[in-house]
Amino acid sequence: MLIVDDETEILVALKDLLEDEFDILSATSGHDALLVLAGHPDISVIISDQKMRDMTGDVFLAEARTRSDAGTILLTGYAELDTVVGALNRGAITFYAAKPWEPGALRAMVREAATACRTRRALATERAILRSLFDNLPLGLAFTDENGRITRLNSLAATSMGYPVEECLGRTEQELLPALPPMSQDAGTDSQDLVKRTDPTGREHWHRISRVTLERPDAPAPENGPSVIPPGTRQGPGQVSVLIDQDVTDLIEMEKRARQADKMQAIATLAGGIAHDFNNLLTAVLGSLELVTDLQPPTDPNVARLFTNAMDAARRGAVLTQKLLDFSRPRDLARRPVDIPKLLGQMQGLLTQSIGGGGPRAIPVRLDLSEATLPLASTDPSLLEVALVNLCLNARDAQPKGGEIIISAREAVIAPDAVPATTPGNSGRERPDRPLPPGRYIVITVTDRGVGMSPEMQARIFEPFFTTKSVGSGIGLGLPMVYGYMQRNGGDVRVTSTPGAGTSIALWLPAVQAQTGAETSPRKQDGTTSHPNGSRSILVVDDDPNVAAVTVGFLKKAGFLVLESHSGAQAIELVEKRPDIGLIIMDLLMPEMNGDECARRIAVLRPDLKVLFVTGFADRATLPEHARVLPKPFTREALLSGVEERLSA
Repeated sequence: MLIVDDETEILVALKDLLEDEFDILSATSGHDALLVLAGHPDISVIISDQKMRDMTGDVFLAEARTRSDAGTILLTGYAELDTVVGALNRGAITFYAAKPWEPGALRAMVREAATACRTRRALATERAILRSLFDNLPLGLAFTDENGRITRLNSLAATSMGYPVEECLGRTEQELLPALPPMSQDAGTDSQDLVKRTDPTGREHWHRISRVTLERPDAPAPENGPSVIPPGTRQGPGQVSVLIDQDVTDLIEMEKRARQADKMQAIATLAGGIAHDFNNLLTAVLGSLELVTDLQPPTDPNVARLFTNAMDAARRGAVLTQKLLDFSRPRDLARRPVDIPKLLGQMQGLLTQSIGGGGPRAIPVRLDLSEATLPLASTDPSLLEVALVNLCLNARDAQPKGGEIIISAREAVIAPDAVPATTPGNSGRERPDRPLPPGRYIVITVTDRGVGMSPEMQARIFEPFFTTKSVGSGIGLGLPMVYGYMQRNGGDVRVTSTPGAGTSIALWLPAVQAQTGAETSPRKQDGTTSHPNGSRSILVVDDDPNVAAVTVGFLKKAGFLVLESHSGAQAIELVEKRPDIGLIIMDLLMPEMNGDECARRIAVLRPDLKVLFVTGFADRATLPEHARVLPKPFTREALLSGVEERLSA
């Protein structure tokens, strides 16, 4: 505390009275006291005499009030009551005490002033914290009075409403956003709404608006009652509402992606359930046709044509099954640096042929490539070619009256603080894209001038089996396959489309700085080799006798010694009895004992024994790291190539 008096005896008396409870500072004039106050902002109580030579006490305390929130006590004589009343009315002093003072009363007065000062400072700290929290919350916050008019709001709430903070004050939510549905008659009761708003750039945002009615601080609250008005209570005098505005656009987009992932997982489960049996059937059909042709080649041209038709149909069935699996089950990517302009140049003829050649539906494919040198892209070139063929087929179908397909390539750089871009001024905007990591990308864009897509259609084009084509023209797997490939490749697919004005689909591929020998070295291509196992036998393990018969037939035709088993337990018994077995061709999905479990048990008995897995649907997570898998249905060449590779390893 600070004591101010120009009489030394008074200062000594006050110090003796109060120094056991307070740290005492003193001054003998108003000017000196102001200097002390400037150097000690933590002073909580000021006691000043009224009569001082340079400045009266009421004038000094009024000036001190402008510099400090300390409690102020004026010491005065009875003849100066008018001055005291004026100082009290102006708020310049908190208490006054007459001379001579009563010690107990003055002590109580000082304690009360100190307590009030501590309370004010604590409230000021809390107010500063709440103000900072209010202004920096990651959501909009606004308070309204009993008439629904905004009395206070933060900048995020004002931005969401599309006006500066000053223009929002005193207005209702409906005045600022007339497109909002009218509020219920029980205005101000607890509620929550999900509304869509458009920002100045034209991008749509979803907002979750919550309204809660509170007891206003200056209204009498029920004793021991709640501070929140129960739902259903009509808002009236003494009540205010708080409006909480949360931008949930990213959350809704994540929910959409989660639902998409759930759909993909459901399709993957369905595909896994049917693919094994279906591929077994195709393996038996294709293998039997090949073996029959080897045994007795047809001499009648009609019979030969029928054999060819059957083989082609079975192969198309195998391709269809593989499509179903590819979009729902990640396929291993053989990523390497790829020169995109060179690849597009090599593909131009293939793309033209793929979308109609010289037929009635032929549409020219034009490359729009920059003369600037582009970095290499990191991707699997074979999967990129499949994706481009799919996009060009869709672009052709979107232009039934003819047109042109333009494929362009450019470099794009995403900075660390980049925000997903939109297309201002275009009624067909880019879909809300997942954020890509900062870095350099090669963007390949396939553009047509066709019928375009509505926003509702754009939202569904990556759903499995969703198609706008007529029956027999597509099954809705092309774009989901492209989407899955780009996600696994560390990129993204971005769509811009306007009804009646065409569509652009951009593939964002991560760029690499330079090729490395490890990435660009071609795989060694082995020719036909002799059987390195000599007279050792091959064990074929498959629960389907038809598939096993085809596999055995292919191997015997190639000159191998073959044993056959239809269960894992039987296979283990044969391995124990037949040390001449040098390779096992194992079906992965079998009843009672799966192929991976059977292989692990055999590895305990014969660690040197090699295994080639064959399956129509393989979950590689269950297999050893370097397991060799041959997908069903397989041709004779694929089987023999896999066998030679395993025996040579």
